[in-house]
Amino acid sequence: MFAFVMRRIIEAAIVLIVVALLAFLLFRFVGDPINQMVGQDVSIAEREALRRELGLDDPMLVQLGRFLWNALHFDFGISYRFRQPVTELVAGRFPATFELALMASVFALAVGIPLGVYTGIHRNSMLSRFFLGASLIGVSLPTFLIGILLIYLFAVKLQWLPSYGRGATVDVGFWKTGFLTLAGWKALILPSITLGLFQLTLIARLVRSEMLEVLRTDFIKFARARGLTDRSIYFGHALKNTLVPVITIIGLQIGSIIAFAVVTETVFQWPGMGLLFISAVQNADIPIMAAYLMLVALIFVTINLVVDILYVVVDPRIRVAGGAKA
Repeated sequence: MFAFVMRRIIEAAIVLIVVALLAFLLFRFVGDPINQMVGQDVSIAEREALRRELGLDDPMLVQLGRFLWNALHFDFGISYRFRQPVTELVAGRFPATFELALMASVFALAVGIPLGVYTGIHRNSMLSRFFLGASLIGVSLPTFLIGILLIYLFAVKLQWLPSYGRGATVDVGFWKTGFLTLAGWKALILPSITLGLFQLTLIARLVRSEMLEVLRTDFIKFARARGLTDRSIYFGHALKNTLVPVITIIGLQIGSIIAFAVVTETVFQWPGMGLLFISAVQNADIPIMAAYLMLVALIFVTINLVVDILYVVVDPRIRVAGGAKA
């Protein structure tokens, strides 16, 4: 197990280095940040002085080496627009994005897995067919349209929930949370549903297809012949054997929720990292864009590492196969 984890950590480090190189190279073509930082009346000499101050006139390899060394120490420099350390800006926005992603993931898992199990067990019932038909809405409609429809119904017409913002928050040490206020919970509902609806339908359909496949296997027939109850067969045997592919998708979707919350945060004006990234793109704020991309890559490789470890825990066959191969 230790060798397996160390191998995965080394692979994750290589992925992060490659992402850092891509981030550095791609963002060179976003635009000249000097034009976004100064007005038109600033002289050429002042522009060049600012360029030297930021190190933008150094050779490409020097800039790349400095970027990699600073990224290793979680230092992404000073934001060109906000004139603040990027690490502080991202750290201030991360709690909002994390709480939104957490609630969207809980919503998708809490509804998607039971829905997939039910439609897999009762595949010919009218209710299952209704759920499958309704799930197509979550797959077909774009995220921004779902958000707009929810705002129109629950915020404009019914006026039950707020249409934008994070609501009231409470400082708990370095963390600013909305979980401790009623307004914070109410503000989370609409964006969480918007962000988690696509993942919900994907998880439900995956669990259903895996349940249908497992229920046709010989060991399920043998379990029925032994006289085991339906509950034991469905949840003790069938569901457990569907978890390996489900864990893979769930892990990737949690990373996707954090990475692609940009649209949802824009629709609901949620003060998270996605909204900060959109502002950075508009202003060619390269340090923020690079930090966002590196953070997303770190989240993905961490989740993949956790998923690989869960494989071994959930399915002993993987551990036996790995030991035999070694």
